[in-house]
Amino acid sequence: MQRQAIAVSRQMSPAPFVRALWLGALGLAFVLVQALMAQARPESLAPLAETISPSVVNITTSTVVEGRTGPQGIVPEGSPFEDFFREFQDRNGPGDRPRRSSALGSGFVISEDGFIVTNNHVIDGADEINIEFFNGDELTAELVGTDPNTDIALLKVEADGPLPFVPFGNSDEARVGDWVVAMGNPLGQGFSVSAGIVSARNRALSGTYDDYIQTDAAINRGNSGGPLFNMDGQVIGVNTAILSPNGGSIGIGFSMASNVVTRVVDQLQEFGETRRGWLGVRIQDVTDDIAEAIGLETVAGALVTSVPEGPALEAGMQDGDVILSFAGVDVEDTRGLVRQVGNSPVGETVRVVVFREGETVTLRVTLGRREEAEGAVPAAAPAPDEPAEAETKDVLGLTLSTLTDELREQLGADADQEGLAVVEVDETSEAYEKGLRAGDIITEAGQQKVNSIGEFETRLEEVGEAGRKSLLLLVRRAGDPRFVALSLAE
Repeated sequence: MQRQAIAVSRQMSPAPFVRALWLGALGLAFVLVQALMAQARPESLAPLAETISPSVVNITTSTVVEGRTGPQGIVPEGSPFEDFFREFQDRNGPGDRPRRSSALGSGFVISEDGFIVTNNHVIDGADEINIEFFNGDELTAELVGTDPNTDIALLKVEADGPLPFVPFGNSDEARVGDWVVAMGNPLGQGFSVSAGIVSARNRALSGTYDDYIQTDAAINRGNSGGPLFNMDGQVIGVNTAILSPNGGSIGIGFSMASNVVTRVVDQLQEFGETRRGWLGVRIQDVTDDIAEAIGLETVAGALVTSVPEGPALEAGMQDGDVILSFAGVDVEDTRGLVRQVGNSPVGETVRVVVFREGETVTLRVTLGRREEAEGAVPAAAPAPDEPAEAETKDVLGLTLSTLTDELREQLGADADQEGLAVVEVDETSEAYEKGLRAGDIITEAGQQKVNSIGEFETRLEEVGEAGRKSLLLLVRRAGDPRFVALSLAE
């Protein structure tokens, strides 16, 4: 019996021993991870602040503005008190004499020879730009160039020796939750440091090229143009805006991402202005119903609503194409495409893959310059044959009519405008819900041009026979095009 017990104990003893080893190893690993995390988190930001502070500057701008020319805004014009207030202003104020206005902001030095980055709105319209450095020195800056689209400005000062500066970092590597430090001149109080984390990435406010880093580091008025640093002392953003109901920081600040800023700064240094790539199309996002209507398997890409004279037209792009890839990069939506095109060199030839009538087509487009193309409009289409009488038809919640000269004049359309006029929209219909209104002009149905009721009905039949659940319409309002998909069940 004793021998049997010994044999059993020998068979069972390795398992608890191995388990104990594993538990010990896990415990040791946990302690090591905690130690590493403690080392990764600095006990103080003072060493970082001491290193980067000399490169941050306060900016004071001065502008001469015209004085008041009368009592506007105080009393109504023609009021019996108008003469009284004018005499009062002449005796007690500058009246219509020019006066000098000043504003405060922040910036940072990016090179030892004196290039300084700030916000465009900080120096916009300024007659004088004064730079105050961390050590108390002051210099007058000259404006090199600005980019209102990203709210970035580049300044230059002439110093007796090399200036302390900070490098840009890669904003794409910033992660939500990473520590960041904001520096600047909040509310005119002088140099100040605040810390927080990256709250969100790729925020868009209102601009075409917006790519903001959201942070809860305190940013107030006067911080505009100042840098947002990572823990390596690299600039990953330019503090630009805050979201606040009262004008003060509530922990929602926005910094333009450094990967946008560096491209702008490079062009301002080289040319004194921006030179963005231009594709030459009007686009809209692809929705679920639009993707179904055209047979696109994934809801992605940018739907081309109009191709005016320009690079895309010369390359063979057409209305209704869906841009799936640009220069080898998949296009997720219109915002991403606009930014990618804008970041591409002017004159570069790129491959653009589009989805057209169920197939992919590859085009080679030589990009133009967006700044030169601002205000470009689509070329006029050839005049259609005028029908003898206007036809009307109720379909999909719309009352459609062929275009006549009288209708074109009423709608403010060009004399050679093609399509069908929307005369009335049933307010209980899907068409009304999706924004169609009387006065709209439908130029395409099922990605083909329509100039008559018969053509529209043919498109309806073709889409139904193809098994589609909706009909894609190209609608123009005041000349601006957009695609709308309407369910055939309507």
